[in-house]
Amino acid sequence: MSKPIIVLIRKDLRLHDHPALYHASREAQVIPLYVHDESLSGSGEAKKWWLHRNLEHFQESLEAIGGCLLFDRGELKKVLPKWIKKTGASAVYWNRVYEPGTFESDKKLADELSEEGITVKTYEGTLLMPPWKITKSDGSPYKVYTSYYKTLRKEEIPKPVPKVKSLSAPDIDDKGLSLNDLHLFPKIAWYKIMDNIWNPGEKAAIKRLKRFSKEVQDYDEGRDYPAAGIHSTLSPYLAVGAVSVRSVFHHFTERIETQTEPFIKQLIWRDFSYSVLLHFPQSPKEPLHEKFKAFEWEADDSHWQSWIKGKTGYPIVDAGMRELWATGFMHNRIRMITASFLTKHLLIPWQKGAEWFLDTLIDADTANNSMGWQWVAGSGFDSSPYFRIFNPTLQSKKFDGDGKYIRMWVPELKDMPSKYIHSPSSAPDDVLEEAGVKLGVDYPNPIVDHKAARKRALERFEQIK
Repeated sequence: MSKPIIVLIRKDLRLHDHPALYHASREAQVIPLYVHDESLSGSGEAKKWWLHRNLEHFQESLEAIGGCLLFDRGELKKVLPKWIKKTGASAVYWNRVYEPGTFESDKKLADELSEEGITVKTYEGTLLMPPWKITKSDGSPYKVYTSYYKTLRKEEIPKPVPKVKSLSAPDIDDKGLSLNDLHLFPKIAWYKIMDNIWNPGEKAAIKRLKRFSKEVQDYDEGRDYPAAGIHSTLSPYLAVGAVSVRSVFHHFTERIETQTEPFIKQLIWRDFSYSVLLHFPQSPKEPLHEKFKAFEWEADDSHWQSWIKGKTGYPIVDAGMRELWATGFMHNRIRMITASFLTKHLLIPWQKGAEWFLDTLIDADTANNSMGWQWVAGSGFDSSPYFRIFNPTLQSKKFDGDGKYIRMWVPELKDMPSKYIHSPSSAPDDVLEEAGVKLGVDYPNPIVDHKAARKRALERFEQIK
């Protein structure tokens, strides 16, 4: 019998469309191995909780088909050789990941293993297309999404590989660490709230995909309204690979007889974000437009604390930040509003907001996150113009007209009439009294004036223009 193959488990906690696992299962006995490298994890407390829960489900799925998921922690380049020696594996397969540091480290590791006579095979299991496949005619990367989208849309996206239905696993006496030994759970058990909200695992992801299939025809018009709930909520599952992006793409392009392109564009934006990340690995920390390095930011800790706690005095902003803290998720329109408020009203660096999102979002994704923040701040490729400064009150009136979303997450305003719920500070005293709201006590006054904050931001942008 041929020697076993180690399959490194990364952002691919599923049995369907898992190229590395599928090809290994057709060739030899398989040893699925998850190694948690804290230095490269790129995820915060909420994502680690979500990762643990999805690893639990993936472990059960593997055991149900004859496999066994092994766990270890530490630097992969040090941990992996130990397992190769212990198991007598002749090959290592993995699906590629593209986070800064990891991709280059993986390439170096592959070369070192090959020199030792270990076969290494890598596959695309994260994106629609590998980032180096979609480039300009001269081979340079795209910096404009529309051009990237048009080029990728002309490509034939590979079909998902079949679901792995059985595995042959070798007997291993020392199975190493348990999942709990990875210590992914935060020390403070605030995640118990999220345990009641989210259903982890591949089956839950597919169930969510099928449910969204019935809503996708309303996505283009309804996606901007947070209370409507017309969004896929597939991003948490994509972030840990509980669902395959290629499977999602083909599901909507081949099986759904309705207009799905607005949603397909979101999947391609995700690929575009990874292309930027691969070609410009500094993007999570540094502005992609050089002039923004000279931008004069503020460092007001009281404003920062008000923003993260959802106490800015702007209800739509506060609702979003409270939703994030309670659920590990935030509606995309609200992500834009809250990010714009931080960077343009408060002039707090986008990098700080990006770090907070990475720590609190269960769908935390380095590529999408940095692209989104640089887009809002105006410092990234194909960004929102610097002079585009969301008026949070107008955004609130437009996308949460009756205040349903605000009432859900800012309950102290639940009795405010819709006319004033978007800006309680503009309400007459008798309206506030009837609603049981005392400004500065029950709900804060605005921490900045919109007009003054907008003027200040434009003046700062003019300095680097």
